[in-house]
Amino acid sequence: MDSTLLIPVFKKIIFFLLILPLFVGGFLVGKNYFAPTDTGAPPYVIEDLTPPDPDPFEWLNTWTRPEGPARVGLQVGHWKNNELPEELERLRGNTGASAAGKSEWEVNYAIAEETKNILAEKNIIVDILPSTVPPRYWADVFVAIHADGSTDRSASGFKIAAPRRDFSGNAIDLVEFITETYGAETKLLFDDNISRNMTGYYAFAWWRYEHAVHPKTASVILETGFLTNANDRKIIVNRPEVSAKGLANGIIKYLTSKELL
Repeated sequence: MDSTLLIPVFKKIIFFLLILPLFVGGFLVGKNYFAPTDTGAPPYVIEDLTPPDPDPFEWLNTWTRPEGPARVGLQVGHWKNNELPEELERLRGNTGASAAGKSEWEVNYAIAEETKNILAEKNIIVDILPSTVPPRYWADVFVAIHADGSTDRSASGFKIAAPRRDFSGNAIDLVEFITETYGAETKLLFDDNISRNMTGYYAFAWWRYEHAVHPKTASVILETGFLTNANDRKIIVNRPEVSAKGLANGIIKYLTSKELL
């Protein structure tokens, strides 16, 4: 046979042998017999393609209180306000009310310290907190202590409010106990002019801020009296132990009702 006739045949055989591995390899990869593992993303499975649709608050349904004695957090309103984190930088410089040579944080701090002393006698753990709440801070009770201010020097009385969204289910009970005992001890009238700034207090908004209370913490904000009112100052400035006793008694009654004391 003429050798020149065999050249095209040999070329076809060689070409077939060269491309055969490509066809075989492609077939095996398609069947998942093997796949490269050193580069690129690993093969997916169908479960990876469909994310679940979870309830973002589902974990609250199974949350249980940590073991241990009763714990109370007392936040000193406006204290160390300049140290608020970046997420709350809009509140920096908000120093609160002032009158008669007193800044609000000083009044709040004195009441918080006196309250702590009373609660400690009941073996209650008390944290004195500045404006910056530790991330997802948990306690049985959280009270943000503030003092009111007004251009109307006759404005007087105390206010207390629960969060507009209370996931603990206990804040209203705490409000009722403190309202009763604080009024009885200080003889100040209750001012029902509750503002949205109180019910929407930043420390309550755990779904928005990292530095906020744990959702299962029973929380309230207390305006102890008007710093701008001379009669209110006789209590909250001159006799902080009176305000402290009214606040502490309400907290103790609440904790007792929940069988935590």
